[in-house]
Amino acid sequence: MKFPFIISVPHCSGKIPDGVRTGLALTEEEIAQSTDIGTEELFGALPAREVLTSRWSRLVVDLNRSPRERGPKGVIAQIDYHGRRVYRPGCLPDKRELERRLELYYWPYHNRLRAALSDPQTKALLDCHSLNGTGPPEAPDPGVKRKDIILGNNGDRQGNQDPALGPLTCPPQILMLMKDAFQEAGFSVSLNSPYAGGFITVHYGKILGDQGKVAVQIEINQDLYVDRTGMNPVPEKLRQIRSRLMKAFSRVASLLGERD
Repeated sequence: MKFPFIISVPHCSGKIPDGVRTGLALTEEEIAQSTDIGTEELFGALPAREVLTSRWSRLVVDLNRSPRERGPKGVIAQIDYHGRRVYRPGCLPDKRELERRLELYYWPYHNRLRAALSDPQTKALLDCHSLNGTGPPEAPDPGVKRKDIILGNNGDRQGNQDPALGPLTCPPQILMLMKDAFQEAGFSVSLNSPYAGGFITVHYGKILGDQGKVAVQIEINQDLYVDRTGMNPVPEKLRQIRSRLMKAFSRVASLLGERD
């Protein structure tokens, strides 16, 4: 039996095409720090109706940004979350290169996502990420120790609407039930802090909301399963976390099914 939702994992890859790599100022280790470590292993194993995973690093093109977002942290990032310049002098992508990357790397993912969401059996979109255990310099919470799970519905810390952010992508009562499901699986949980939801959650959440469906961004703390000395997932910890996530997502699937 498949869970009635779509899983999106837009930042799981660290791969850089050769033609892009030559222009980057970052080392291999620094590039790896922009990867949502462990997300494909953890969320990709869920029996969702469909799981979409990124093929390329967010430094090539950020799938969780609007295609019209062109600033330093736009769809093609110029600065990473540690405040480092991504490109060598003179290698910043021009308009033609930006459009080429959108065509090759951005639109194929979003076209697949739109097609998956058109499935009438789909009740929700869950956009899944991982984050550092402590907020890095360019994050909204630099130096702050984070919870195990962060659930985002584009709202405030209680899951209610924040006028500064716009419409919610999931009703507060559903978000609170999801919070309970993750807490029952042994995770600490925060709502909309430090992240309330990126482009994928907000953009598709508006569409799904009109259909009585929901979109939620889910972040998992890498300190639960990453060996910080080598920045690699620990296999045994991954297995343990995967089991707990399966318990939580099974409960979420039941909650979504009960809404019919």
